[in-house]
Amino acid sequence: MRNKVKQQVTGERIKNFSEVSLGYSESQARLESERCLLCKEPLCVKGCPVGIDIPAFIRLLRENKSGEALKKIKEKNNLPAVCGRVCPQEDQCEGRCILNKKNIPINIGALERYASDYGKVHSPQSTVHREKELLAVDRGPLIKVAVAGSGPAGLTAAADLAKMGFLVTLFESLHSAGGVLAYGIPEFRLPKKIVAEELGYIQSLGVEIKTDILIGKTYSLSELFEKGYQAVFLGLGAGLPQFLGIPGENLDRVYSANEFLTRINLMKAYKFPEYKTPINIGKKIAVIGAGNVALDSARCALRLGSEVTLVYRRTEAEMPARIEEIENAREEGVNLQLLTQPIKILGDDGGFAQGLECLKMKLGEPDASGRKMPIPIKDSDFVLDVDTVIVAIGQTPNPLLGRAESRIKVNPRGTIFVDENLMTSIPGVFAGGDIVTGADTVIAAMGSGKKAALAIDKYLKDAK
Repeated sequence: MRNKVKQQVTGERIKNFSEVSLGYSESQARLESERCLLCKEPLCVKGCPVGIDIPAFIRLLRENKSGEALKKIKEKNNLPAVCGRVCPQEDQCEGRCILNKKNIPINIGALERYASDYGKVHSPQSTVHREKELLAVDRGPLIKVAVAGSGPAGLTAAADLAKMGFLVTLFESLHSAGGVLAYGIPEFRLPKKIVAEELGYIQSLGVEIKTDILIGKTYSLSELFEKGYQAVFLGLGAGLPQFLGIPGENLDRVYSANEFLTRINLMKAYKFPEYKTPINIGKKIAVIGAGNVALDSARCALRLGSEVTLVYRRTEAEMPARIEEIENAREEGVNLQLLTQPIKILGDDGGFAQGLECLKMKLGEPDASGRKMPIPIKDSDFVLDVDTVIVAIGQTPNPLLGRAESRIKVNPRGTIFVDENLMTSIPGVFAGGDIVTGADTVIAAMGSGKKAALAIDKYLKDAK
């Protein structure tokens, strides 16, 4: 039987922003590790975008060697405490687990989190010490590499490049590093303390982090090469919000999820007036969308004291969010308004949102995504009584870099074209993560960061 992870009591957690999941205890972790079959040809490893040797670290947990387990994980994953909390394991490693045939896969994510959290407390040297062997590559004079963006792709690429012996500088446009890990994921899913500790590990490898520097504006790519950097990795993410294009999106109290979550997470609006960044929301909030970002927005709004309705044009079965997050949202009191398409945001005389006009939908044949196409039902329009609307239907890359760097080839969506080695149209400039794929998971971005680091290493070796 799969060991359940303890959580904050629902009635208490909706009153705070503290972490909902409390993680495994030592005894729970050992019991869960003993369920693993330690397969000789582990399918779970094939399902991991960064290639963690999952049976090996689970075996070490079983042998009560949690510090060694963490060390084994960090051979491939530089952000284990993050991945243990937000990685969609059910679609990746756990989805490939042989025990998943009986719907009881090993809780790999919880075990990864346990190893990381245990290691931070009991084996701090394994998380912050710069191990000499990592930098023992004899390359002669150190070669400088620049990384733009401190989200999961940039952090992974920077850490792997540092381990290879390069002198890495990571540039972040905001005043605080971490990218989407810092501004996009709520405290109750990923505490900022955890992000800071992971950043500390990255820095311990020798990575220099410089904030308030926007590549494409503060420095051009040409200027980076003039400063002596011999390769550049662009992990700039996808931070430009998408909107529906319906009337009323310019009204007050209509937010993109990006702005809403940034105010709450990075600027700590939920601690007003201690932090002087208030966010103006009403008592009845509609969140449009059904991904993890939409659910994060809904659960944040709920904690700020509002009644929250999630509006989605398909059914729950088609929702792209993690099942765990859907269940948590429902338990906490988020209302699901399914098979519903917003068509207009209504406003009052003062220019504030005061209603969401919608159409009822039905599902037709599958579209290009493989999901059934929502079809409007004639004369089914109705109005939801709301005074705030949060639009969470996706994000695209900011077009600033493409406009500033005309040599970089981008497609109409703003994502950067790369070859099979993740090199852009500019020699020596590589890109990965959401700026290439569009909005995707944290672990997918990390996987592209690893691939890019290997490609940069080969590129610089071949250039000698």
